[in-house]
Amino acid sequence: MKFNIFFLTCLSFLLLLTGCSEKDFLNEESRSTLTADQLYTSPEGFEVALNGLYSMFREFERGNVPGSGTETMMGRAISASTDYFYFPIVRNQEMPWVQWGTYMNSARSDITAWFNYLYQIVRAANTIINRAESPEVQWGGDAQKNTVIAEARLIRAWSYRHLTYLWGDVPLVTEEISGSNFGNDWGRTPKVEIYDQMESDLLFAEEHLPSVQANAGSTSRATAQHYLSELYLIKGRPDLAEAKAQAAIDNPNYHLITERYGVRAGQPGVPFMDAFYDGNALYSEGNTEVLWAIPFNRQVQGGSSNLMRRGWVLWYWQIKGTSVGFQTGGRGSGWYGITKQGLDLYEAQDDRASEYAIYRYVVKDNGDTVFTTTDPDKYMGAFQIGSFPETAPDRPYNWPSTKKWEDVFEENLVADPGYKDQPYLRLAETYLLLAEAQHLQGKNDLAAENINIIRRRSHASTINASQVSIDFILDERARELFAEEHRRYTLLRLGRWLDRTKQYNDQSGPYVTERDTLYPIPQAVIDANLDKPFPQNPGW
Repeated sequence: MKFNIFFLTCLSFLLLLTGCSEKDFLNEESRSTLTADQLYTSPEGFEVALNGLYSMFREFERGNVPGSGTETMMGRAISASTDYFYFPIVRNQEMPWVQWGTYMNSARSDITAWFNYLYQIVRAANTIINRAESPEVQWGGDAQKNTVIAEARLIRAWSYRHLTYLWGDVPLVTEEISGSNFGNDWGRTPKVEIYDQMESDLLFAEEHLPSVQANAGSTSRATAQHYLSELYLIKGRPDLAEAKAQAAIDNPNYHLITERYGVRAGQPGVPFMDAFYDGNALYSEGNTEVLWAIPFNRQVQGGSSNLMRRGWVLWYWQIKGTSVGFQTGGRGSGWYGITKQGLDLYEAQDDRASEYAIYRYVVKDNGDTVFTTTDPDKYMGAFQIGSFPETAPDRPYNWPSTKKWEDVFEENLVADPGYKDQPYLRLAETYLLLAEAQHLQGKNDLAAENINIIRRRSHASTINASQVSIDFILDERARELFAEEHRRYTLLRLGRWLDRTKQYNDQSGPYVTERDTLYPIPQAVIDANLDKPFPQNPGW
């Protein structure tokens, strides 16, 4: 079977990596362009290639996937139209995730861009994996080679995780694309076969990755075990899911952060939030909870920025008497928010809803002058658990939002990008995967204890075995992981996306249907597959 990688925007990159050889035609050597044949000859070349692969991974939260606009995959593709998510401001570009119907369709450029992006990562990973086996590479030993392959295979599995959750059956490509297998007759591989390949990739990664990440932003054995646990839940093997989650938790290099540490340890705060502060986010900075981090840097070779602050921090600075600055978390644009139902999940004493974790009020610029108004409903009031109204005047500005992604660029307070390092995967989520796996086996006493480990850290009340249910686990994930977890995926895995979105999301709940459990296959993919029909997802 030949697969047609139709990504026209990256065709030049593809040709660059695959090169061309007809018995070393003219033996011409390029000295101005780095080709694949030149790059993949030494461990140093593979390190450059892996850096490129991790750079592509960073685009997931960076908001710069070509063709998708500034909004991130994390915000729209994965978080939007779920139980506790809403758009504070509904512009034309949000309408597909609010009213769905004909607003969402296979011709959308962002849907096409996300599909392309994930296959670009697959292609780049395949090139590394296949080229690493060349006998011409002077490896320092099998261990060095296998570590490189393991990193690429984990990221390939990561990409297929997204592809299968978003589109279902998709082409499974594991070979490097070259002139000999470049075609236009794709087939849609059943998800179960892709899951088997993901399992193989992740097991290889588990075996060959180091016990702790070697560099900022790289992966480790625990990362692979976390994703294996989730994959086994998808495959209906909670026993194996339990074993892999427990293995990650038992790794002595990782543990939950239960005491204050790092750059703000001497300031008021809570341990839960310390992992999110810039200067604390990386494992090398003392973050023993982070299984995978995304480093961002300004004015550094290979550095990049992100738009998480713009998406998740509301427009508080639009409220009279305030301005962009540290007290408002930087220049937020308020694209994404949490529903009242999501806010009401927290107990009053829960650190995860404290003033250190959620913007409950805004500090006025000039604290020496009393601010007065004859219309107080127009201005931000303090948020109290369980008492916030269903709606609020000027709701795009006057609504609580997470502080996880606050990010102030001191040199330019109104700049769009942020440069704060970010935790991408935390051990807290592994505990919740473990609890889910145990619950599915009827081990509710163990599940309750693992949930309580998370809750004790945040001073939430403990639960007993009789309180454990899928709904409780889903709510606990929302309390712990709001604006972090891939919420759509969690709900789809448990078969709860449609009913919970309808039940809890007043904005998009009335409009979502069974059709919308999968996104439409981009029409560009279907049109490019000239030699074989490429079926569309049902209902699209």
